[in-house]
Amino acid sequence: MNHGFNSSFADRLNAFVEQKNVLGYPYYESLRILKHFDSFCSEQYPKKKHLTKDICLSWAVRKSNECNNSFRNRIYPIREFARYLNSIGETAYLIPADFVKKGYPAVPHIYSTDELAAIWSVLDSTPFKKNFPVRHLVLPALFKLLYCCGLRPAEARTLLKENVDLEKGRIDIIESKAHKSRIVMLADDVTEMLWEYDNGVSAIMPERKLFFPSSNDTVYTKVWLDKSFRNTLKKAGITGNGKQAPRPYDFRHTFATHRIYQWMKEGKDVEAMLPYLSTYMGHAQLSDTYYYIHLAPDVFKEMSGFNDREFEELIPEVPDDD
Repeated sequence: MNHGFNSSFADRLNAFVEQKNVLGYPYYESLRILKHFDSFCSEQYPKKKHLTKDICLSWAVRKSNECNNSFRNRIYPIREFARYLNSIGETAYLIPADFVKKGYPAVPHIYSTDELAAIWSVLDSTPFKKNFPVRHLVLPALFKLLYCCGLRPAEARTLLKENVDLEKGRIDIIESKAHKSRIVMLADDVTEMLWEYDNGVSAIMPERKLFFPSSNDTVYTKVWLDKSFRNTLKKAGITGNGKQAPRPYDFRHTFATHRIYQWMKEGKDVEAMLPYLSTYMGHAQLSDTYYYIHLAPDVFKEMSGFNDREFEELIPEVPDDD
């Protein structure tokens, strides 16, 4: 398959992406980055046929408006491409794994119930637009699913219709972070919401492949999702109170935090329940889930008078979230 590459690396980039797809990796976001890299090579190194150190280090220059994680994410697919070239016998420069250090995460925004109500109100009022016939259906359903099931935004954006079984109330997340797959079971009210959504979109796009499709059944980009959410927050009057503005990813943090709080209200053994939450969210290790107790004890205090000292033994030192 031709993915639209035009540089001297076009054939090898196509083969590389095809290999990833055959192995089960959707590679949507990485493909977007590789296309930018392909254009970069066409413009800056049109005659170069080998992936040299000069090319890689020229690409690996941080932009003035680029955050640390975005910079890392832009380099990673080029490292993978270099590894692929080396595996087929070509000499290619591999950008060092520690070229960009992973930064410490900002404290995420935990949405209050009032904020969630305001967000849903704005999303449910998304107007129909003739040129974007399913957007008014996609936006509210996608963001509600992020909160209700704690999905990563990329998992929702790239979700295939064939991987959603509403008869069983089940979503199959295929090859997500760290190439892990998992099953996400849905609550009855979430299943009902998705039934209504699916029926509406299917009436307009009966042959679609994506569960949350764009107008031409392609994956919505992260940039689009972030921009749409910023507009939603503005209309809802939500600005956040930290250095980092509220993000779609914060629905995942809110899901975990609210779930732990609910267990506490119900008098359940939180330590015994956390492994279930860890599996449900697709965490690589249990400490990633313990992070949510470490995350925002002040939120618990505001909600219930929660005393975090009672749970100090559950809180390890976790420098990075998932």
